[in-house]
Amino acid sequence: MKARLLLALLLGVLGAAVYGGTVLATPSVGLTTTIYAKSTFDPMTLYARAMAMVPAARDGGMRPGEWFTQIKTSGLTDAYVVDNKIAAGGDTGWHSHPGPSLIFVVAGTVTNYASDDPGCTPHAYPAGTGFVDPGGADVHTLRNEGSVPAETIAVQFLPKDATRRIDVVTAPSNCHI
Repeated sequence: MKARLLLALLLGVLGAAVYGGTVLATPSVGLTTTIYAKSTFDPMTLYARAMAMVPAARDGGMRPGEWFTQIKTSGLTDAYVVDNKIAAGGDTGWHSHPGPSLIFVVAGTVTNYASDDPGCTPHAYPAGTGFVDPGGADVHTLRNEGSVPAETIAVQFLPKDATRRIDVVTAPSNCHI
C-alpha cells in the first residue's frame, strides 16, 4: 500500500512538473518553424579576407578597403538553417539559443525585444535587413506587429546535440509587451 501511494505521489509530482513547464512557458502565437537543413561540423577556424571598393570620405569616389570575417569554434558544431513564419499579430514567445544566429528577414517586418535591455526597446527589422542573435544568455522574442505575415531565415551555430531553442518560463519583468 505504501509503495503504491509513494508511486502515485511521485507520478503526480512528475506530472505537475511537466504540466507546469508547458503551461508556464511563454508560448509562441502564430509561429510556424521549418528546419531546412542541419549539419554537424568539425571544429573550425575560418578567416576570410577580401579587398573591396568602398566610398572615399573626401571626394565621394571609391578607394580600396579591406573586409574580413572570422568564425572559430571548439568542439563539434551543429549548424541549422531554419525558416520561421510569423502570422500578423504573432510572436515567437520568449526564448534563447545556446549559440549565435544570423537572422535574415525575408518578408514583412519583425520586431525584436531583448530582456537584457532595461527599457525593452523594440528594434524593427523590415524585409531585406538582418540582425545577429548572440545566443547564450540573450532571452528575446520576435513579434510581427504588422498586418501581413513575416518570415525570417536563421542560420544557427550551436554546440553539438544542444537544444536548439530554450523556452523561457516567464516573460522578463522589464518587458511589458
